[in-house]
Amino acid sequence: MANQTGSDKLVSENIAIPNPAGLHARPAAVLATKAKSFQSDIKILFGDLSANAKSVVGIMGLSTRKGDIVRIEASGEDAAEALNELTQLIKDACGEDEHEAPPATTAPAQPVQQQPIIVDANLLTGVGASPGIAIGRIYHHRIQEFDIPEHGLAYTDEQARFLKALADASSQIEDIKVRLKEPAKQAIMSMHQELLQDPDLMAHTYTNLGEGKSAAWSWRDAFTAYSARLEAQGNAFLGERANDIRDIGRRVLALLAGVEHVEIDVPEGSILIAEDLTPSDTAALDPVKVKGFCTRTGGATSHVAILARSFGIPAVCGIDQQALLIPEGGQAIIDGSLGTLRLAPTKEQLEAAEAEIKKIEARRAEESALSQNEAKTSDGTRIEVVANIRNATDAREAIVKGAEGVGLLRSEFLFDNRDTAPSEEEQAQEYCAVAKALGSERTLVVRTLDVGGDKPLSYMPLPKEDNPFLGLRGIRVGLERPDILRTQLRAILQAAPYAKLHIMFPMIASIDELREAKAILAEEQASMGVKDVKVGIMVEVPSTAVMAERFAKEVDFFSIGTNDLTQYVLAMDRGHPQLAKQADALHPGVLAMIAMTCEGAKKHGKWVGVCGGLASDERAAPLLVGMGVTELSASIPSIPSVKATLSRWRLDECNQLAKDILEKATTAEVREHLAKTAR
Repeated sequence: MANQTGSDKLVSENIAIPNPAGLHARPAAVLATKAKSFQSDIKILFGDLSANAKSVVGIMGLSTRKGDIVRIEASGEDAAEALNELTQLIKDACGEDEHEAPPATTAPAQPVQQQPIIVDANLLTGVGASPGIAIGRIYHHRIQEFDIPEHGLAYTDEQARFLKALADASSQIEDIKVRLKEPAKQAIMSMHQELLQDPDLMAHTYTNLGEGKSAAWSWRDAFTAYSARLEAQGNAFLGERANDIRDIGRRVLALLAGVEHVEIDVPEGSILIAEDLTPSDTAALDPVKVKGFCTRTGGATSHVAILARSFGIPAVCGIDQQALLIPEGGQAIIDGSLGTLRLAPTKEQLEAAEAEIKKIEARRAEESALSQNEAKTSDGTRIEVVANIRNATDAREAIVKGAEGVGLLRSEFLFDNRDTAPSEEEQAQEYCAVAKALGSERTLVVRTLDVGGDKPLSYMPLPKEDNPFLGLRGIRVGLERPDILRTQLRAILQAAPYAKLHIMFPMIASIDELREAKAILAEEQASMGVKDVKVGIMVEVPSTAVMAERFAKEVDFFSIGTNDLTQYVLAMDRGHPQLAKQADALHPGVLAMIAMTCEGAKKHGKWVGVCGGLASDERAAPLLVGMGVTELSASIPSIPSVKATLSRWRLDECNQLAKDILEKATTAEVREHLAKTAR
């Protein structure tokens, strides 16, 4: 309920923030983007503090945490609408689902602080941010300094210079996005473009301009003030986002100062040392020249660390201050797994590091060599290794990495971050693009829209639910809104001529739901004259696994979503800050459900795939195959390693491994056994 406060201002009810890390960068960006779609002035109220709801920086600066109470204040002609929609958006966690991140961006499990303390003047420590070992020569990167005049020309002249610098900076970032190609990396750069238009940064800058300051001085004052404000909150997430603000800040400042923004160019074989690196600096690094890097700032969850992991560059953040004083040119060993930098290594230490590097390189070479071969066990048993993707760009990249098809096309990418549902034509264009990228001989499994609960859409409001994970999710939303489901099915069916099309319904829990969804699909197929489309379901809830034999009579295939199946089997919210580590897909109860699904499917000759996170874990690959899984749909970076691992196992060995593992009583026992038998 909204309350009138006078002066035509409306204020919402109290809203408890559900996000595990509060309104940090991602939910703040979602909230600000939605707020910008309204004409009204909108604020987020938090105790005695308030922030412009259209400002990512302002929202992050509130330093909210899970469970904090906020309210929304709005004034203007669409204030009531803004209040209702933004209130619901916050309640729905701004669509945040932090546990779908690809393995390539997962932080190392053991930070360096947990390693034994070693008293060694030549061993500098920090936080392991990107795994791997490298030997190189020290090279320092210093931040560019600018000579900035405080006072400027006429207001209109300074304003024009400022606006041009913003436009040029956005163009530079766009060029970086094009070079990066990968969607996850591009998303970081897109967030930087959003920050260039942040209303709080703009307001601060224009206030200074109005006082006769130069554009460069005004902008520097704005971005340094806001980055300092975020760092002062004592919140690790916000401290790392301050680096993003400094990144775009320095880029614009260089343009205003007439200084070319110089991308880092280092001698080949360097270990880069810096006070900090901006995300765009990191994105521009040449992995051939940069063997690894250490920064004084940042952490394993920063955008810099994420980019380093995606490049495969060992990295250490939060390194000892002494690192900035190391003479250039000296030899060193960086260990991004342990979070250490070894200076002046001995002959024995160099030999040990070289041996480990060769071991890793040999394994990667083997994986690369096998990546384009058919995935099969050493005795020739065929296992399909396919990819989880979002769009045609992902499809093309997956094929390069060795994917034999697509086991999960997440259609949500077409529905996210927009004010209205995509049209049939828009959807068909994207689905057909993916199918054409794959070709007629490869399988394309498209999952129908999987939203609701923890994954809301702003233009499709659903009723408030006390437990959204047990409410309107997946196929339940499609059956509640058959108009959206029918439109999507017609669009998907248009891709049938270009690939081996499979359609998969998410969150099926009962035979009745399956039959209702299949009936709608059959009607659309008949109206379009499309045949030869396979129909399957996600296995994500215990009822489906338990009834697998009965479901197998009515579908062509199963695909197990181990992320959701784990939380429903264990009754543990995978986003719960205290329980997330226990919500492990290798829990014996979850593995029993997977085995049960495979047994039910086998009785009717239907195949079973896994498209959840467990399919990307190379250690789990032989276990899943031993239980009866014949398709693994993995994240793109993990495809070569999964295929290579399977090639080291015979089918009978996989079967024995599964038998042994299914007798284990605890997750720890399962993991210990997998570690002992890893190849």
